[in-house]
Amino acid sequence: MSDDIILLSHGNGGKNSRQLIDEVFLSKFDEANSTVQNDAASILCGKKMMITTDGFTVDPLFFPGGDIGTLSVCGTINDLVVSGAVPQYLSCSFFIEEGFSKHDLKKIVASMAKTARENNVKIVTGDTKVLPRGDVSGVYISTTGIGKTIRDNLAVHYIKPRDNIYITGSIGDHGTAVMLARDEYGLSGDLASDCASVLDAGIALMNLPEIKFMRDPTRGGMATVCHEIIADTKLGIKLFEKDISIKQEVATFCEILGLSPFYLASEGRILFVADESWLPDTQFLEKYNIDKIGCIEVAHRNLLLQTQLGGLRIIPELDESPLPRIC
Repeated sequence: MSDDIILLSHGNGGKNSRQLIDEVFLSKFDEANSTVQNDAASILCGKKMMITTDGFTVDPLFFPGGDIGTLSVCGTINDLVVSGAVPQYLSCSFFIEEGFSKHDLKKIVASMAKTARENNVKIVTGDTKVLPRGDVSGVYISTTGIGKTIRDNLAVHYIKPRDNIYITGSIGDHGTAVMLARDEYGLSGDLASDCASVLDAGIALMNLPEIKFMRDPTRGGMATVCHEIIADTKLGIKLFEKDISIKQEVATFCEILGLSPFYLASEGRILFVADESWLPDTQFLEKYNIDKIGCIEVAHRNLLLQTQLGGLRIIPELDESPLPRIC
């Protein structure tokens, strides 16, 4: 197949996505070279601020635990939070298919408004385009968020060997919930997406000097974030299977379909790296549902999983992806 065409795998957050960003965007957007691969970029508007932008094309539009409206606001808030900013303002653009239900559109907008209010964020401007039937699938949403910088030193280059990796909850809930909602696999379940704001946990973490890096493991899941760390630091990562929380519904779904929960999106979690000296108390860990799941190693440049039986296996970088649009 020609290397000159865009494939679905260029949008899965894995190796092909990284190559597309490097080859097409970084080579042209000189100003973005240092920030385009972060979740948000610093800007100066009299005081230090951060800006982020994202697009949302989830299928189906409504799923257990949320909808595309909730997802678009939470996703933008979370990208600012894990970059060290408190979100303040959002803009949104809607690309709506001709014939789309006005009732459903009102539900989506209501979800966005409710989520923004709950997080003290104002949606201040936007745009609407209606496209011919078949040009989009229902509705797509593009959002841009601006927030006040609290921490400007959360970055991958601060990570050192022996630092520890943590995550705030179970993995793969959103990806699994959305795929079950598509009703294409002959499977059913009560699992809800973890789609939620990470603002409270994020503020608590960004106020701790031992925290070096935060990221929300959305597209491509936890494994993709880990591979991004490896690529940028030239260090290795070891994860401990026994410490990674995976709900039984997620584990069963992945086993039946031959998928790995490590690549499935979470939309309400923070994966973060802390200095090896950080010794959080149990109350703090329980409050934010934090698990220590791995460590940074210097002896290799792989993502290794220490299994429940004590063996080691490599978790490769995501390449081709069989997954539907989940964020």
